[in-house]
Amino acid sequence: MRGYNSSKSPWLLLILLIIGGLIGSLLGVTLGNVLPVLNQGFQLIGLEPTTIDLLVIKVTFGLLLKFNVASIIGFLLALFVFFRR
Repeated sequence: MRGYNSSKSPWLLLILLIIGGLIGSLLGVTLGNVLPVLNQGFQLIGLEPTTIDLLVIKVTFGLLLKFNVASIIGFLLALFVFFRR
């Protein structure tokens, strides 16, 4: 396989970004009283939940992403770890 490097898998990047964002958000909410800038939120990005009722089945779609400063820091640290490997 030409140019394949198993340590630079896009799945690993996705997992690291999710973990970094979750840990960053958790720290932002936890330390928000001590350092309010960490819990400073940004506008929601995504699609509001929408329901389609077809009488036989009801399907709901939606995805909203809520970022704060600490989650952005978590994303950046995840990128640093990924490219440092």
